[in-house]
Amino acid sequence: MTAKIELRGVRKKFGSKVVLDGIDLTVDAGESLVVIGGSGSGKSVMIKCILGIIPPDSGVILVDGEDITHLHGRERDRILKKFGMLFQGGALFDSLTVWENVAFGLIQGRGMEQKKAKEIAFHKLATVGLPAEVAMLSPAELSGGMQKRVGLARATAADPEIIFFDEPTTGLDPIMADVINNLIATTVRDAGVTALSITHDMASARKISTRMAMIYKGKIVWEGPTSQIDDSGNAFVDQFIHGRAEGPIQMETRS
Repeated sequence: MTAKIELRGVRKKFGSKVVLDGIDLTVDAGESLVVIGGSGSGKSVMIKCILGIIPPDSGVILVDGEDITHLHGRERDRILKKFGMLFQGGALFDSLTVWENVAFGLIQGRGMEQKKAKEIAFHKLATVGLPAEVAMLSPAELSGGMQKRVGLARATAADPEIIFFDEPTTGLDPIMADVINNLIATTVRDAGVTALSITHDMASARKISTRMAMIYKGKIVWEGPTSQIDDSGNAFVDQFIHGRAEGPIQMETRS
């Protein structure tokens, strides 16, 4: 079976700093894979390489078996239509209302008629538990949790095949984080999409994933079913999930 996303030997460095050091990773259709790892481990750069925001120095990135590593223009746009994205900071447009934010990709990216896009936006907002009156507000009038819900509605507005979640619970209190995690898990399951998430929040990782992989210094050091994360037998994983200072993971500090 052809993988939905596959990375083969993907490398990226900035100056002398190696960020991705030969990433090999596969995400199957309908799977929810969460990549865990500390800050600076390469998680975000990996996502940006898949999206085409940053070109890898070497290696191959495949989507549905198609090499997308060096696509540009219309060919890149064709692939991007398969993707939805929930950004870490929400990334909502302050100058637009909530429903306009949700419908932005439909109108600007796909040329959809405004009335139809607005109907879809209201429906998507309802699926994440936001009432119709919220649609007319500005993002500044929303709490952090509500902004995350709007971001999730926008990520699913065009019914993408693949959704990326970038640190989805950052900045949220534990209760709201759990609400967002539940929404993500339900959305992925009900829509039958493929999900690739990056986070250092283990509570989130456990709830939204079917499989996990850990990245450290630009390499995948472990991957397996979420059910095996506590018995991985991997010293890097064990240190990370228990938040221990002692272990093979050495935090970089400046004197």
